[in-house]
Amino acid sequence: MTIKPIHTARPAAAPSCDRTFEMCFTSTPRGARLARRLAAVRLEAWGIPYGTEAHDAIALIVAEFTANAVRHGHVPGRDFHLRLHAPLHAPPHDRVVRVEVTDTRAERLPRRPTAPEGAAESEEEAGRGLILVSHLATRWDWHPRPEGPGKTVWAEYVLPARSRA
Repeated sequence: MTIKPIHTARPAAAPSCDRTFEMCFTSTPRGARLARRLAAVRLEAWGIPYGTEAHDAIALIVAEFTANAVRHGHVPGRDFHLRLHAPLHAPPHDRVVRVEVTDTRAERLPRRPTAPEGAAESEEEAGRGLILVSHLATRWDWHPRPEGPGKTVWAEYVLPARSRA
């Protein structure tokens, strides 16, 4: 008796309409640094070169969100999740890169920042991250994590015409 292997035809992969990078990182400063560096490398691969306004702004948004996930969203034994998403075939006025960072801490929610009196003169850096994000991103917000406790903080950055990936 001869056993013939069964070959199943795999459908051809549909062309990707999106560019997405997702990864979980340890909820440590080292995890936040690695997330920022891998995001920067991915942006470069997507045609958003190092040193451009778009690259620097998106990398800073990633840095702020991941640092906040470590500092304010840390739950022992739980990682945070980074997702970058850039549609390939979006209308020219809607070419955005979306940054999402999810952690598992539900009771510490981000608040809309307000610049305190004399903020320009203050030497203190703590608490300014979301103010920077507010200025860099086209829009940002947060929503509860759908699959369990926690939250996802997201921001969208509209790519300038010369940096359209």
